[in-house]
Amino acid sequence: MVVCESWSHHKRIVPVGPEIRKKHLIERPRARRYPFAASIELVEMESENEIREQTTNLSAFGCQLNVQRHLLTGTKVRLRIIHRGAIFAALGQIVNARRNSMGVVFTKIEQKDQLVLEKWLADARETTERPSGTRQLSR
Repeated sequence: MVVCESWSHHKRIVPVGPEIRKKHLIERPRARRYPFAASIELVEMESENEIREQTTNLSAFGCQLNVQRHLLTGTKVRLRIIHRGAIFAALGQIVNARRNSMGVVFTKIEQKDQLVLEKWLADARETTERPSGTRQLSR
């Protein structure tokens, strides 16, 4: 069923069968996600509209964020995450939208930004895997 013939921005609606729904329920993330709170700026590629939100977690392939306003699944975005004085920039795409959150997959990352991402993930991994109540010794 086509929603509207005259507007190209409308998408075709395709019913989803139970076998497809079941597949999506058991799908797992490609990489471990770490709790990660940081400011994020998303700019929709088509409209240039910008939104500013907060991340809730981060992985090597994307992030999840708290949102007031959802973007449509499939929307292409430019993004910047700002955390502790460092900036990570990438191209991405919205992959899911839930009640108060939205998932973004990174689609293109420059080398300098990849290094920032890897540093943040290493820090998050260290913090997450350190037994509670232990202190890291300074050298």
